[in-house]
Amino acid sequence: MALGTHHVHLKTRDPKQTMQFYVDNLGATLIAEVGTRGYRVNLHGLTLNITTIIDTQRREQHYGLEHIALDTDDYPGTLARLRNNGVRILEELPPTNGRRVCFLEAPDGVQIEVIEKG
Repeated sequence: MALGTHHVHLKTRDPKQTMQFYVDNLGATLIAEVGTRGYRVNLHGLTLNITTIIDTQRREQHYGLEHIALDTDDYPGTLARLRNNGVRILEELPPTNGRRVCFLEAPDGVQIEVIEKG
């Protein structure tokens, strides 16, 4: 059985602010506004569905996600852009296998890992 990634769903208190964060800081593009519930964006080939808690769902819901990892061929430029936009850099790790890595904070405490392409 072949499986592939369809989307990642982020539940947030403020879908518009969260969508704008991914567009402004990480180069995502808006695919669609999903009614009054939220947004769908393309994050470099990964579809993110961004909504708030959906009160018609019966199963338990929660906000957030642990982290999403992105890679970049311009680590210094990416880090400078994030800092210039006021994004909180949580940690810069020592290079691993010759690649630099940092973690930043997105809305609702979601962490983004940025990895230098090797």
